[in-house]
Amino acid sequence: MDYKDTLDYLFSQLPMYQRAGEAAYKKDIGNIIEACTILDNPHKKFKSIHIAGTNGKGSTAHIISSILQEEGYTVGLYTSPHLKDFRERIRINGIMISENDVINFVSKNKKQFEKIKMSFFEYTVALAFNHFANNVDIAIIETGLGGRLDSTNIINPEVSIITNIGYDHINLLGNTLEKIAFEKAGIIKQSVPIVIGRTQKETKNIFLETAVKKGAPISFSKKYNYTTKSLKGNYQTENINTAISALKILDWKVSEENIIKGLDNIFTNTGIRGRWEQLKNEPLTICDTGHNKDGISNIIRQIEKINYRKLHFVFGSVNDKDLDEILRILPKDASYYFCHAQINRALNSDILKRQALNHKLRGNSFTTVSNAYKAALKSAEKEDLIFIGGSTFVVAEVL
Repeated sequence: MDYKDTLDYLFSQLPMYQRAGEAAYKKDIGNIIEACTILDNPHKKFKSIHIAGTNGKGSTAHIISSILQEEGYTVGLYTSPHLKDFRERIRINGIMISENDVINFVSKNKKQFEKIKMSFFEYTVALAFNHFANNVDIAIIETGLGGRLDSTNIINPEVSIITNIGYDHINLLGNTLEKIAFEKAGIIKQSVPIVIGRTQKETKNIFLETAVKKGAPISFSKKYNYTTKSLKGNYQTENINTAISALKILDWKVSEENIIKGLDNIFTNTGIRGRWEQLKNEPLTICDTGHNKDGISNIIRQIEKINYRKLHFVFGSVNDKDLDEILRILPKDASYYFCHAQINRALNSDILKRQALNHKLRGNSFTTVSNAYKAALKSAEKEDLIFIGGSTFVVAEVL
């Protein structure tokens, strides 16, 4: 198989949550345990930091990676989903895994993995662990969905992090913050320090009780005065505080100078994209991958800080969201360009438009993200603001 054949195999023949939704979610981690046994347990051959949470996991992971890279460590970084290139998910010091490494891994393990019916996500986790084994000083590992039953949850990290708890994937994780927190708390390991990014009254006791049962030292994120030139959204302050709090717990050598350099060089060091990313100056055009109520709320607060004449909102979603909760908080005075990304989970733009009208949001529907974006650019004056978001997959198609 060449690289294209390999990706087609991974994407088309194996369940992939980002594309297929609930049908791809597995309610146990037996497969990844068996796969890692086949691979001689690569997850035991590198140190790690494990990150779960509703929002901010990816940003926090990239922040920590950048700071540790500036200190001179060799750092693995596993995040999901990707935006443009599958290999974004697996990096060492910001360098994506090579196409040949992906090809060779799949070719070598295909027959054995087919016997245990590996999912797309299990395949990529196994690939990442294998890539990091004996090649990094530490790897920053982001959970894919939840925590307790996530394939990444076989690692025994140096420190665990739960960024925050919000309503997302409620069909899989539960319909209350307490139920969702229980699933996220599943990454808390025996005697392993756990850092909680956001203190929330609904979830605090769940984390405290779990930590006590596991004998895990628990701490809640502290406030620091660090800023970053790399990540523009004001909501990143919480992620910065969480990352620094975890690094203080980790107790690895990290100088003040390299914390500052790491924060300023996140994009250069890790290749992060799609977080309050500016695409144009006139009209000011911004995209952001925030895709649930908490993430969209942060985006709206950020938009409110900008001076503009008119807001043009290119918006799409997936079909398994509690969309009314999101539509209810979107600006009523914006012009909307409803669209759907080219994936099976995308909510049809005509359906989205009708649902949005119930919340007095008005605009036109488009069959592609590209056409929606072009229409916004055509309509916008140079003093206007164009925002693109609602779904990671919408953002991916404009980058």
